[in-house]
Amino acid sequence: MAIDEAIAQEVATRRSSPTFRLFAWAPACVSLGRNQPYASIDAGRCAARGYDVVRRPTGGRAILHTDELTYSVIAPEDHPLMQGMILEVYLVISRGLLAGLERLGLRAQTAPEASRAGPDASAACFEAPSAYEIVVDGRKLLGSAQNRRAGYVLQHGSLPLTGDLGRLTDCLATADEAERASLRDGLLAHAITAEDALGRRVSFEQAAEAMAAGMADALAIQFQEGSLSNQERSCASNLAREKYGHDSWTRRS
Repeated sequence: MAIDEAIAQEVATRRSSPTFRLFAWAPACVSLGRNQPYASIDAGRCAARGYDVVRRPTGGRAILHTDELTYSVIAPEDHPLMQGMILEVYLVISRGLLAGLERLGLRAQTAPEASRAGPDASAACFEAPSAYEIVVDGRKLLGSAQNRRAGYVLQHGSLPLTGDLGRLTDCLATADEAERASLRDGLLAHAITAEDALGRRVSFEQAAEAMAAGMADALAIQFQEGSLSNQERSCASNLAREKYGHDSWTRRS
């Protein structure tokens, strides 16, 4: 998360180029949305399972990052593809994501604009799709969240490739095990992995190649593979130490 914000800060000052980043997590990690209460997860249960806990700079609810591909799109706020309201930018990025999923053989769609997570929604991000998030047969496949700050747009998204999506509910704070079981049933009914949707396993490498190619084709952009600049590395190190690795950020209510 520190790396994404570091890139965003450098992009805002034009010292770095707009970036489409694809990555995985090790060890597995539960990430909280920017404004999600820390109390919505059970930190002890996370630790017992070997899961780290971080807070994203983007919104949304809790995600268990394991067996998945995470993407970030980072660009200046005045970039031609970032123009318009938040939902308009969501739709633009979703077109690129859909093109990547199609390359994997996935027949996915964007959720309707009217889709919203209600006030009684669970703490699990994949429990219900929001506007223009990506679904397969009505079940959420790829969730995203966006953050706009001084001079940049940062959007995150998570594509679960395989595994038991219900594992996230093991990490949530619940009144009792009956509530946990109900959350698990709801999550599995409303979300799906790429493997379940396709009937075959997709590797991280296959997914990353397809998503990059789809994004490039659909949005008419040309990618150049790169690595972190010295400025980005330094900024990320500072952010990891002073923000993302600090309880005042991660554990706030």
